[in-house]
Amino acid sequence: MSRAPKLLSLTTTQARQIWLHAQRLDQRAPFGAGAQAVADAVAHLGYVQIDTINVIERCHHHILFSRIPSYRRADLRHAQSVDKRVFEYWTHALSYVPADDFRFFLPAMREHRREGHKWFASVKPADTRKVMRLVRAGPLTIRDIEDDVLTEKEHLWQSRKPSKRALQLAFYTGAVTISERQGMLKTYELMTRHFGWDKLPRPASAREISSYLLDRALRSQGVVSLDSICHLDAPRKKAVASLIAARVRRGELVPIALEGAGKQEHWALPAALEPHDVSPDLVHILSPFDPLIIQRKRTNLIFGYNHLFEAYVPKAKRKLGYFALPVLVGDEIVAALDLKTDRQAKKLLMQKWTWVGQGKKTAGRKELKRVIEDELDRFEQFQLAE
Repeated sequence: MSRAPKLLSLTTTQARQIWLHAQRLDQRAPFGAGAQAVADAVAHLGYVQIDTINVIERCHHHILFSRIPSYRRADLRHAQSVDKRVFEYWTHALSYVPADDFRFFLPAMREHRREGHKWFASVKPADTRKVMRLVRAGPLTIRDIEDDVLTEKEHLWQSRKPSKRALQLAFYTGAVTISERQGMLKTYELMTRHFGWDKLPRPASAREISSYLLDRALRSQGVVSLDSICHLDAPRKKAVASLIAARVRRGELVPIALEGAGKQEHWALPAALEPHDVSPDLVHILSPFDPLIIQRKRTNLIFGYNHLFEAYVPKAKRKLGYFALPVLVGDEIVAALDLKTDRQAKKLLMQKWTWVGQGKKTAGRKELKRVIEDELDRFEQFQLAE
């Protein structure tokens, strides 16, 4: 009878350094520059979340800027529309994902084609036929469709335009893709025509998808749990757990006893456990949708920081502010800054500065404030560029 593999103990400090290296936030410019850097960053991270809030620059640009210091919005447009190295689809949220990973999303597209999509159950076949006829004639935006009769919304984020709902459903079924964005205005194009395919690639099997999710998490998180691998995708946990158990038996994964995690199991690749130093002077002002922050319980466990997203909280009840951004200095989250970009006045406004974690200590705070303000100058230039 074989013994259970021995658990390796990790402190939260060690886990932080491993995770920061996996996220490439322990280096200033890990991916280089230009559209190639965008494609490489998305490929490494696995996804970059898209969101509409633009009190500061939208999160997909912000996340890329955090890892590509010379990032320009045109680099993402080029990667999506010219090189076609990234495309948009749903992960745990709408995201940019690597085009090389397309086949792992095909089963979800086919499921929506068979069963519809709960958000777009009211889409009429006539509306779908209309938009598909139009997009077959050439790429289009919703502004190109002017003859819609507006209807009542069924939920807060739904469009009143039947054609827009039909295009969104066609997007989820894989009939069309987003070939370009100008701000949040999407250009829809036939999937096959956009990529120059005669037919779609072979879809991944359920086992291949489980393996893909595990490998993606190991690459971008370093130390993983079932919750972190299957974020907002609980039905996948059983299959992923079986895959993990097999890899542990083969010695490909190391079981981890993570400080403060209690009974929650963690694992890592042996190579990921090599020590990684993080420069104490490296500063990142992060998006609340950054992969380092979006899984709030994980961030709290490993960084001791519970981020509060308060955009939908009444003003009187906010603690950090409407759109607070965590500030990473070295391997510690030390502050949360509620910022707003005044694009007309061409300045970045400080709404509120809250010290958290090690930032609450008065010793060394003057120097800490100085390095954060230096990064704020760079962050302001990014906000106001282009």
